[in-house]
Amino acid sequence: MSRSFFPRDEYFMRLALREAERALEHDDVPVGCVLAAGGEVVGAGANERELRGDPTAHAEILALREASTRLRGWRLDGAVLYVTLEPCAMCAGAIVLARVPRVVYGATDPKAGAAGSVLDVLAEPRLNHRPEVAGGLLADESAGLLRAFFASRR
Repeated sequence: MSRSFFPRDEYFMRLALREAERALEHDDVPVGCVLAAGGEVVGAGANERELRGDPTAHAEILALREASTRLRGWRLDGAVLYVTLEPCAMCAGAIVLARVPRVVYGATDPKAGAAGSVLDVLAEPRLNHRPEVAGGLLADESAGLLRAFFASRR
């Protein structure tokens, strides 16, 4: 994992933060994701596990599905995935399967992160694809949304 960011990374991460805020509208954990290709958003999603009653309705999965539909294919080898929280094992696996070449995330997830915190699915040498990973972009903003959400639940 690196902390190397490009000029447009902050712009797309701010869009992911907006997606995370949308999750609050239906009492879901505020995680948001945006996929960009060619400088444009091709997929976006907010956590919708509570809304859909679906354990797989993570922001990344929804954004990957939208991007695949829009780009008419499952190989997203021209996209960058921006997500406000380090991907879990399920989402990291989907990112690998979609051949996303680069992942940028905000806050680390010390309980379920699979980009280096608990597991490192995205760097697993036995898998056929390993995206470049940059973590910590707008981490304070991302973590702040999560802290406020969980504080309101206590």
